[in-house]
Amino acid sequence: MLSRLKTVFTIPELRQKVMITLILLGVYRMGFSIPLPFIDQAAFAENFKNMAGQQGMGQVLQAVALLSASKLGNATIFGLGIMPYISASIIFQLLGQVYPPLEALQKEGETGRKKINEYTRYATVVICLGQSFFWIRMLSSGGMGQGMVLEDYSGFFYVMVATITMTTGTLLLMWIGEQIDEYGIGNGISLLIMAGILAQMPTAGMELLRPAFKSGIGLGTDAGVDKLLPLAVIFVAVVLGVIAITQAQRRIPIQSAKHVRGRRVLGGQRQFLPLRVNQAGVMPIIFASSLLMFPMFIFGYLNQAFPNSSFLSMANSTFGGGRGLIYNLVYVGLIFFFCYFWTSITFNPKDMAENLKDYGSFVPGYRPGSHTEKYLDQVMTRITYVGAGFLALIAIIPTLVASGMSISFMIASFYGGTGLLIVVSVALDLVQKIDSHLVMRNKPGMLESEDV
Repeated sequence: MLSRLKTVFTIPELRQKVMITLILLGVYRMGFSIPLPFIDQAAFAENFKNMAGQQGMGQVLQAVALLSASKLGNATIFGLGIMPYISASIIFQLLGQVYPPLEALQKEGETGRKKINEYTRYATVVICLGQSFFWIRMLSSGGMGQGMVLEDYSGFFYVMVATITMTTGTLLLMWIGEQIDEYGIGNGISLLIMAGILAQMPTAGMELLRPAFKSGIGLGTDAGVDKLLPLAVIFVAVVLGVIAITQAQRRIPIQSAKHVRGRRVLGGQRQFLPLRVNQAGVMPIIFASSLLMFPMFIFGYLNQAFPNSSFLSMANSTFGGGRGLIYNLVYVGLIFFFCYFWTSITFNPKDMAENLKDYGSFVPGYRPGSHTEKYLDQVMTRITYVGAGFLALIAIIPTLVASGMSISFMIASFYGGTGLLIVVSVALDLVQKIDSHLVMRNKPGMLESEDV
């Protein structure tokens, strides 16, 4: 592996791309050292620590920080992270399926894609202004505790300065991601999220190993061998499972028709149409996690307004006090629903069947057109069920590990859930991008054997 890494840096173009990517990621991490003006950082950190200590609220805050590539424990210029841009991108992707003008833009190729990206940037500015304004107003009005905003700096002018500062920070992150896409290597936005997740690993590791410095690693201790060894085995097993399912494909045999041109017979080759088992990627977990935040806040508010209601008290403890059986069942059900929903948006069997027909290809045993469309739809429905089951298992593993082995949810989140899926998917994509440069220069890929 070390020799392959040396090969990467011996290619000038690839070395330049890697260095630009690392420099931009360094700028991204440096932004978390620039505090937001007019905010009492010490009071904010103490109040945030108290909120994170609450079981339900702590898990929500950790999930938000994980998906937004931000660090909510500090009020910095990158406080919103990249989530507003991701939200705008998802909105336009969904609108592209139901709004005819956007659907027409998607079919225009590169020109349409640039136009949609322009609209996405404008929507990101609007979302940033709204989220940052309400966030600063909540701090200045005591929504997260008293003393968050420095004295004499809670007026409208200072609120707008902080709002514009946070909006500019998110737009800078968006620009960094686009520069990585153009001049670096890999998907810029995905790499920012991956860097934010990996930046939490040292803190989680220290929290896991801290008891070992006090009581050692003897059997029965908080950081004993009997606890660390199973955690290491579970982590390796989950990572291998995520890689296997992420790369898994259902290959549909495709036969191209023969064409006679003069004395030559063209076509007739047998190929495969790869259908990913996890077609929806990490989006179902993101949607399900986001949707389950609403019951937590709603039932929490209603329980405070009507403290004598036993139903509201039970609902608040179910959705806001932790991740019990009912919460996990609802979580799994939402993951299955959003798996089929997102797959129906990203995979269109009708268009695929028409494209195969136009190119003179067909699935053996099925007539081109509606029969092929029905067959592809059936296959995708079955493999989506497998992918949804896998995502549901990965999503609840952190809860099982945290409750079964008595460790914090922040540590357990690295054993499954959204964070691990994002890290593995982005890492595999990055390796494939590097391999494409190596193959063009007749070099072996990063994961290829020496004989290849």
